[in-house]
Amino acid sequence: MKAVSLLPAATEIAGALGLAGRLAAVSHECDWPEEVRRLPRATACTVQDGTLESGEVDRRVRASLAAGESLYRLDAGLLRRLAPEVILTQAVCDVCAPEYGGVAAFARTLARPPRVVSLDPSSLEEVLGDFARVAEALGAPERAAPAVAAIRARLDAVATAVAGRPRPRALVLEWADPPYATGHWGPDLVEVAGGTEVLGRAGEPSRRATWEAIAAAAPEVVVLAFCGYAAERTLRDLPLLRARPEWAALPAVRAGRVFAVDGNAFFSRPGPRLADSVEILAGLLHPGSVPPPSGSAAPVPAS
Repeated sequence: MKAVSLLPAATEIAGALGLAGRLAAVSHECDWPEEVRRLPRATACTVQDGTLESGEVDRRVRASLAAGESLYRLDAGLLRRLAPEVILTQAVCDVCAPEYGGVAAFARTLARPPRVVSLDPSSLEEVLGDFARVAEALGAPERAAPAVAAIRARLDAVATAVAGRPRPRALVLEWADPPYATGHWGPDLVEVAGGTEVLGRAGEPSRRATWEAIAAAAPEVVVLAFCGYAAERTLRDLPLLRARPEWAALPAVRAGRVFAVDGNAFFSRPGPRLADSVEILAGLLHPGSVPPPSGSAAPVPAS
């Protein structure tokens, strides 16, 4: 079996299944498990270079999508040389990974067109269902059930630890300029962790939020889980939030319950590390209930 993953979440699922060795190449963003870091990169991003301000990233993304341009470039030569039997990709978000239509069209041009498997979860339960899809695509369907059972055990442990506690009003932001409320599996994570997501809609895409709506939601805890950003990069966007008059009045800000997390590693990728995400959230919503992964969240300074 020779497969290529164009999606970090698919790569991480393959790793959790013990099947990372069947990947011949991965996307430019795939960095976990560590063994995949040595693999060739089959994609590149045409917009984000790590130096742009968040507002500029948003403007470039919108302009590219409006023009019908892909945000990602496939390494056609590499893929032709590798001649994979399977390509793992997605159709959830054209901003997060190569769009499915372009990948499928390219696959048809190969001498032996590979099977293109698209992972399109919109909920935590559907993410867990993708383990079976990846395991089957990589030729080892029997590996899915034990991997999913291990994750469910961690989720159940969190749910038990926070059961019966008051559910704080939580806001998970996925971007700063403009602000985006979480969606898809995000509200499910908050639910399992013992909170109530005040703006995110379970099963629906993340969406742009107005500052009026954020103020009216009055979150007691704010989690900055910016898409594609580690916590350190997220903290650079704090001036954008503090510049808004509504920010200082939020209950979470007044109480010092604003946290920056590694959105890139934990929250943005619908794979096995969503279990870590739930543990992180439970530790922030209910301090002392669940020990979060070390160094996974940083309190945001008051000023």
